[in-house]
Amino acid sequence: MSSQSDCRAQALTKPAPGEKAVIELVDRVFGLKVSWIRPLPSYDDQNFHVCVSRNEDAAEDAAECVLKITNSEDSQEPDLIEVQTQAMMFLHAEGFPSATPYLTKDGNTMSLEAGDTGPGSRKYMVRLLTYLPGTPVAKIATNPQILYEIGKLAARMDKALAEKFHHASVKSLHRGQFIWNLANVPLLHQYIYALGQNKYCEVVQKVIQQFEEKVMPKLSSFRACINHGDLNDHNILVDSASASPEDPQYRVSGILDFSDMSYGYYVFEVAIAIMYLMIESSDPLGVGGHVLAGFESILPLTAEERGALFLLVSGRFSQSLVIAAHTALHYPENKEYLMITARTGWKHLMKMFEVGQAAVEQRWFQIAGAYGHH
Repeated sequence: MSSQSDCRAQALTKPAPGEKAVIELVDRVFGLKVSWIRPLPSYDDQNFHVCVSRNEDAAEDAAECVLKITNSEDSQEPDLIEVQTQAMMFLHAEGFPSATPYLTKDGNTMSLEAGDTGPGSRKYMVRLLTYLPGTPVAKIATNPQILYEIGKLAARMDKALAEKFHHASVKSLHRGQFIWNLANVPLLHQYIYALGQNKYCEVVQKVIQQFEEKVMPKLSSFRACINHGDLNDHNILVDSASASPEDPQYRVSGILDFSDMSYGYYVFEVAIAIMYLMIESSDPLGVGGHVLAGFESILPLTAEERGALFLLVSGRFSQSLVIAAHTALHYPENKEYLMITARTGWKHLMKMFEVGQAAVEQRWFQIAGAYGHH
């Protein structure tokens, strides 16, 4: 859900090119011919699934790819987009299932293009990425095996980025006021009015208060790294590694959408993954144990990090739900889409607080402990 924006100007800056303009753009910028094109769902940006080839009749060199047209707001930060793209390329080279960019005619990974003509014309950053196969996790019935795999992958990815990824613009990932950085739960104060006065508002106020008291003072003791920041159930693709319908074994075939990347902490990544994987689960309060076990098979958390997990997961629920409500208030035409996650999300957040931190943690740590890593 975190594809929602920091909302104020953002939804107004979403690009909206027609198919003809897209076909022309791909030819002009990348020197490729488009044989078919389909729009992909996205919140702030405009994405298209396209099939391209070097020349009109060469069916044999046809390839599927994704054209990403970044909203005009984010397009003003080329260093940030560049470092996100380089991180994808780095991870791909390290054996992770991430996309890689096609180069433009002049050998760049992206190109800044004018949108509409006329006064105040906006500019949009354009990239063409390889298409990753697979089914979004949101569309499968998750089992402990894939939850464990995702936890493990999250830890391996953050560890590789922290230990080996170097780039001149990496400092642009210090995004101090970025609303989706998990350290910024206290910034929700300014959006909370969108909930109105009700039990939801009360629980979010409780989350923010406990976050300020118990998590903020501990941040400096957490181990820092670069976070993907949005390992949600639509950004992780899987394919089935076994044909057994009663016990399918899945593997991750794609990690999408690096636009929320920022400096953070290892424990943030696992908390974000847990929250999003709870959404569709038939056993939401058990999810954390399996994801944590996978993560800790690579990177055991410290006592402080483990102690913050409940409030970090609650904090991410709060970010997702409050920003969705705020965006729906300002852009009612997107309300239906925004509220899909919200319906289940509120149920899970309320349940976590009803059951209470001690009992939820006990469940998580018991499940993780059964895997025998920590």
